[in-house]
Amino acid sequence: MKIHILDDWFDTLRGLPCFAKLQGHDVTVWTDHTDDIAELADRLAEAEALVLFRERTKVTRALLERLPNLKLISQRGVYPHIDVQACSDLGVLLCSKIPMGAGVNYAAAELTWALLMMGLRDLPNQMKSAKSGAWQAGVGKTMRGRRLGLYGYGRIAKAVADYADAFGMETVWWASEAGRARAKADGRRVAESRESFFANCDAISLHIRLNDSTRGIVTESDLAQMPEGALLVNTSRAGLIAPGALLSALNSGRPGKAAIDVFDAEPLTDPTDPLLSHPNLIATPHIGFVTEDEIDKQFNDIFDQIVAYTAGSPIHVITA
Repeated sequence: MKIHILDDWFDTLRGLPCFAKLQGHDVTVWTDHTDDIAELADRLAEAEALVLFRERTKVTRALLERLPNLKLISQRGVYPHIDVQACSDLGVLLCSKIPMGAGVNYAAAELTWALLMMGLRDLPNQMKSAKSGAWQAGVGKTMRGRRLGLYGYGRIAKAVADYADAFGMETVWWASEAGRARAKADGRRVAESRESFFANCDAISLHIRLNDSTRGIVTESDLAQMPEGALLVNTSRAGLIAPGALLSALNSGRPGKAAIDVFDAEPLTDPTDPLLSHPNLIATPHIGFVTEDEIDKQFNDIFDQIVAYTAGSPIHVITA
């Protein structure tokens, strides 16, 4: 098959063990990004199978209608970026393994913890000061004894809670009503109220799935209740925070700092962007899952779907 892989920005996949599963196929890897439908249609004109790198490119009806040779889209996880009905209407098979069970994305949990440490110890400013010859730049905060708020009662949040236990932090939870019930049943400490959760944590980390019901779930009012010295961490999805709320909150000083891995528009390459350039923002470029180990695991599943399709027995089928 003629297989095209989109948005492998650092040409990572060719060097991973999973890539051997595509041996014998005609594979094209695109290492840059474009949202322009005409340009995408031109690039993918001969593609029979399309491999998506997470949610980096939206697959719309307008694009699909310009790809008459496309038979298969293979990806992993949820698919809010794909017009599933258009795939069905146009005869394009969408295959996507939805991870279930006890698996934990430890790469994302580890980055969350790294951002917490960077924010509380003010490491970016300390590193910048040391490299400039100015030596120390103020003081950070000890993690032991401080309160970490975890919003969302899922597997990644639980892994982060384990790290917090090891570092002697107190953890408190907030989540949906069902999530809070599960947390209480597991003996976790749940905040008395949403207001109390935001107002009484030294750091809060978001671990919620983004869907129609959770989009914008963290409001400017929520952030305004956080202490001036608090830290907000988001390695989940930017859309969980109401549009403009984080920038407004940082400008007003509540919370005093944020450390995020996700943005409303990605890739964000404008260094003058008001949020990205904010002095109280620590930013990483959506690398929560970007480790060799995690990518190889995820693309093993994606390439297995291609192998199964070519063998005539598709797996993890979303469309008819």
